Amino acid sequence: MRRVDPARSLKGGAAWRQGHAAEWLAAVWLMLTGHRILAFRLKTPQGEIDLLAHKGRELIVVEVKRRRLRDAAELALTPQQAKRLLAAGEAVRRSRPALRAHALRIDLIALAPGRLPRHRKRLAFDG
Repeated sequence: MRRVDPARSLKGGAAWRQGHAAEWLAAVWLMLTGHRILAFRLKTPQGEIDLLAHKGRELIVVEVKRRRLRDAAELALTPQQAKRLLAAGEAVRRSRPALRAHALRIDLIALAPGRLPRHRKRLAFDG
């Protein structure tokens, strides 16, 4: 059996809690700007979607990044991750008849302590 370092375990738990809190803060921010949250931490075969939202006729896959500096959070979404999120969003859109006609978009919400969230529209694809 592998021995787990208690300090690492505590750090991992704190990171999980901070990530969860960041997702809730991002959801509130989106709701204040007119978005409707459809799902939190939605697991798909292509990957996990932090937040799934919609506004008007757009289905929005939202990736939430929290870092010490907001600029670092904005740079944390890799092209590979964006591709996985696009595939996950497309799978959700195809599987739900009410969402099939929605345009698909991938957004990033960048968070940092003591700063307002920054919402970046990343990619847009027509449905």
